[in-house]
Amino acid sequence: MADLPPPVQGPTAKERKYDRQLRLWGANGQIALENSHILLVNSGPGVVGVETLKNLVLPGIGNFTIQDSAVVSEADLGVNFFLEEEHLGGYRAEHTCNLLKELNPDVNGNFITEPIDTWLSNPDVLSPYTLILVIAPIKPELLAKISTHANTALIPFFYVHSVGFYSHFSVHLPPAFPIVDTHPSPETTTDLRLLKPWPELLEYVALKTRDLESMSADDHGHVPFVALLLHYLEEWKKEHNGEVPQNYKEKTAFRDIVSKAARTNNAEGGEENFDEAVAAVLKSLNPPEPSSTVKDIFKAPESLLIRQNSPSFWVIANAIGLFYTKYGVLPVPGAVPDMKARSADYIELQNVYKSKARKDLAEVLDSVRFLERNAGRSEPIEEKDVEAFCKNAAHIKLVRGRPLLTIPAEGELKWGDRAKAIAQTLTFPDSLVPLYIAFLAWDKFVTTHDKDASLVAPKVPGEADSDVEADTEKVTGMAVHIANQLVKEANTSLDEDDLSTLNKQLSDFSHELVRAGGAELHNISAVTGGTVSQEIIKVITEQYVPVDNTCIFDGVKSKTAVFRV
Repeated sequence: MADLPPPVQGPTAKERKYDRQLRLWGANGQIALENSHILLVNSGPGVVGVETLKNLVLPGIGNFTIQDSAVVSEADLGVNFFLEEEHLGGYRAEHTCNLLKELNPDVNGNFITEPIDTWLSNPDVLSPYTLILVIAPIKPELLAKISTHANTALIPFFYVHSVGFYSHFSVHLPPAFPIVDTHPSPETTTDLRLLKPWPELLEYVALKTRDLESMSADDHGHVPFVALLLHYLEEWKKEHNGEVPQNYKEKTAFRDIVSKAARTNNAEGGEENFDEAVAAVLKSLNPPEPSSTVKDIFKAPESLLIRQNSPSFWVIANAIGLFYTKYGVLPVPGAVPDMKARSADYIELQNVYKSKARKDLAEVLDSVRFLERNAGRSEPIEEKDVEAFCKNAAHIKLVRGRPLLTIPAEGELKWGDRAKAIAQTLTFPDSLVPLYIAFLAWDKFVTTHDKDASLVAPKVPGEADSDVEADTEKVTGMAVHIANQLVKEANTSLDEDDLSTLNKQLSDFSHELVRAGGAELHNISAVTGGTVSQEIIKVITEQYVPVDNTCIFDGVKSKTAVFRV
């Protein structure tokens, strides 16, 4: 019995339940979801907020809280999938919370029915939450209070509109939001270092290509393409003063040399390994130079000055920056693509790359430990975090979050340094910036009509018992005024045709927003909720690259636009 192998352990119930998503964001991402506590400040019809939560409850966020003082009405039954006739007269937050929890027993749900004004007046009510989701309409002073807390606590904050056929959301991230695991496409992650090989790799190549011309057909057809390329590169360099192919013309000539070296008279009719080598020439014979965005991270103030409380990201970034300064390359990731080769040769090649990756990791880790001691950090950074950074160093991303552009309770909207970039896209064909400006005007209407403190919810344009034509005229006028401000602050001008087209777009979008009367269409809110929840998952797991920072959806034309405001 002692000689029997241990029993095979199958996946746990939890792994089976979350199998698909674990393939997307792994165990670390799932743990981050389960440690999150999301606050939904719901208002208006409240459909898009609940639809967003639904898509977060299913993959297993740890906790959610719904703040909503509305009572279920007949109108809710027509648009909200989670409400039924038996809920009429009850609190919407309570019933939607209970039904959401039924979707996933692993998730804890809470609800708050106290009006948002009085609830937010209590001290530290926002402190338990790791992410806040606010659904328009909301009084501007309350939105400002939530935004200020998010900015101070360095937590993500999402602001969402869903009105009729249109929707919009903005993401307020901390001033420095780094992402190590961006999940780049596989085509961009291969780093074979063919132009900067190290001694062990060259030794492997010399061994595998020795007597290449006199090899048997079977052996010749199984030399890994990495070895073939490095072999013929050495031959090329002998005839070109030690230089590798520099431009497209030279790379094409080199590719022809590799192609002609393939044997065409073997029994199989061709050599797949040579085909792979030919296909890899243009994409693999490039200097392993990091992108400008990666270099900017190494030069960022947070990276250059490491303190005791510096986040681990910046400590590792500093260490890898030192590595790059010393060698002119990033650490070798260690991954090798699949290729035509014998298993033993392929494993040996993998080990060459993995060995180099471990050596580079050890050097970076030494630098990290030195920086930790120098800064007086009490807890060392885990080696697995340094390893993940080294593997993804060429694709790390730093999102510089900025506060939302919101309509102030008093005074005019100031575009500031945002004006120029937005104004440049204002008159693009089919630009959705005018729709974004119409949403700002919609918020402006809410702000200017929010003078009655007795109102539970702010007045929205076009709602029941309103003069729709008068409201449309007001919102359109506000939109034109905001657009004029934008153009003025951007120090630019529009010709008569562009101005006429812009005013027509602003009028059309404003009319449609007012016509909706603040109502939500379930299909539009469902699509928007799916999109917002996807971005929330990116932010919570700190994987993939989130929207930076504004997204507009036109449900009439099924168009989406993302731009930084």
